[in-house]
Amino acid sequence: MRRRSRKLLARTASLLAAGLVVAGTPAAAHAAAPSAVPAVPTGRIGLPGTAPPWATAQADQGQAPTGTTVTAHVYLAGRDHAGLEAAARSVSDPASAEYGRYLTPAQVQARYGATPGRQAAVRDWLTGAGFRVTAADAHQLTVQGSPKAVSAAFGTTLHRYRKGGHVYTAPVTAASVPADMADAVLTVTGLEDTPHLATPKAVSAASPGDQLPGPTAAFVNAPPFSTSWGDHPAAGVPQAYGAVPPYAVQGYTGRQLRSAYGVTGSGLSGRGVTVAVVDAYHSPTLTADAETYARRNGDAPYRAGQLTTVDAPAWTDTDQCGADGWYGEQSLDVEAAHAMAQDAGITYVGAASCDDPDLLAALNTVVDHHLADIVSDSWGEPESAADPALDPAYDQTFATGALEGIGFYFSSGDDGDDKASTGTKQSETPASRPWVTAVGGTSLAVGADDGYQWETGWGTDNSRLNATGTAWSSLPGTFDDGAGGGASTRAAQPWYQRGVVPAALARQGGGRAMRTVPDIAAVADPTTGFLIGQTQSFPDGTVKYSEFRIGGTSLAAPVIAGIQALAQQAQGFPIGFANPRLYDQRHAADFHDVTDHPLGTDRQLAAVRVDYRNGVDDSAGTSTTLQTLGHDSSLAAVPGYDEVTGVGSPAPAYLRSFRLLPVRR
Repeated sequence: MRRRSRKLLARTASLLAAGLVVAGTPAAAHAAAPSAVPAVPTGRIGLPGTAPPWATAQADQGQAPTGTTVTAHVYLAGRDHAGLEAAARSVSDPASAEYGRYLTPAQVQARYGATPGRQAAVRDWLTGAGFRVTAADAHQLTVQGSPKAVSAAFGTTLHRYRKGGHVYTAPVTAASVPADMADAVLTVTGLEDTPHLATPKAVSAASPGDQLPGPTAAFVNAPPFSTSWGDHPAAGVPQAYGAVPPYAVQGYTGRQLRSAYGVTGSGLSGRGVTVAVVDAYHSPTLTADAETYARRNGDAPYRAGQLTTVDAPAWTDTDQCGADGWYGEQSLDVEAAHAMAQDAGITYVGAASCDDPDLLAALNTVVDHHLADIVSDSWGEPESAADPALDPAYDQTFATGALEGIGFYFSSGDDGDDKASTGTKQSETPASRPWVTAVGGTSLAVGADDGYQWETGWGTDNSRLNATGTAWSSLPGTFDDGAGGGASTRAAQPWYQRGVVPAALARQGGGRAMRTVPDIAAVADPTTGFLIGQTQSFPDGTVKYSEFRIGGTSLAAPVIAGIQALAQQAQGFPIGFANPRLYDQRHAADFHDVTDHPLGTDRQLAAVRVDYRNGVDDSAGTSTTLQTLGHDSSLAAVPGYDEVTGVGSPAPAYLRSFRLLPVRR
């Protein structure tokens, strides 16, 4: 699992982490679904998604050595999976008499969790096949064993396959379970060993022994800047689109974002609500940086106990994940959420690594202990890179959270339709899962009076200033980055999107309508980004706190999470899974209907950005680029629902609606 595009660091000061069978159904239900599953031995039930598509006969390098050690995660199905999802839908739908009647974690476990007897049966089956159980909880068992154990338990053989210049182990056919285990086993992961880890482009080397590294290498924004949109025209560079463009914003503060999105004057602060931030690892200076940032930038100081942390027992894969590359993500998430909801509690939950099972375990920690009602998640990966076998496990966690009144907000991505980075147009996951609120991105103009001026969909084309400083290399330039979006290839269209998402978007791949992202949006473009504070390591050997602009949908997610904390305070009880209400409200004045040309199709918006070539000072010179706004790969922000901004961004009326609109509980 990767965090939101680290590539934004060099260009934008970003250190950002970042067909469906019925969601989360157990193996028996999967067998009856329309998904294609390879034939399995008689008396067994197949587990879809467990045979990767790259494990082809042409790539086959022969059987895996008998001495290969396999580490697998076997997820438990629990009881009455269909009932769990039906109950989660009822409590999430404002049109339902059960809306807002959430269950406690203990009630959910008692009604829908795996019984001790079934957990013991799964353990006995795995150990009987030759596996050794190394860890277990209410959701899964971690086991280690040989290819022989895999064959005995899951009815498949492990081979080695060539993929992208490497050789990996994978099952020859989909894994399966005995029929008497089908109601107990949800899915299994780890039978294929392709790494699903963060791949930042520029991180410090992690220290050995899985100890967290020190502060990350420094990044500094180069002047000149605007302090609000358009207040510093770039008069010294060529005009673009018939006008003098402004310099990029230095980085909006919480004060500016609160004003733009209608928080100022609402009387809402998020008091009584807790937001959880889930990322990998834990910056050693996170709390101190957050406190310093609030003090320096006019946000409310943290009360004692307002910012708490829950960490994994131990860190793993710090070198593969580039652990310190997650530190900026953590600072952004915490500082942005606090900036929007200054009295809300914030609980930072650090996953043991950037691998999916560890991030999922962190999410389960939030759900099992109901650590928060709102969860901000600024990480994900293209669907083609993600393990489809984990979809049911993620869906089960998200549906369980919905039944408890917990809403999950995931960044939609920073590479537009992902075609430039992967070769395939696609959406990203977990944002594309049906029980998640996917947060897209915008470019935001805040005026000198801190008022909202306009938003475009976030999508940036980049044109460089030529060597003589007399012209831009080309206009609009080449696609650089933008909000993720599009139709899922794995999740069917959920009920709340029916009749809302245009068929041309939902059926892009042909056939049935699919889940389409995002659902809502907020500021993300680093050209109109957010100022954060973080302790960094500078080339002269000093380690000190500094501030710089950051962007990406990793900004949009905690901004929306903070706004939802305010909305929950106004409503008086948890919002829970927000999507049904978001789509019900889409036609109201509650949202800005964001388009790529908010000032008219004859007015192209752009800004000038200056960057230090070495990332920290002008000793190696600077580069100047023109950032053309509203050009998101093949995606477009248009009137109505779109693949860049969903139903739009929150307008001031959005928060008022939680006091004015009737709700049932």
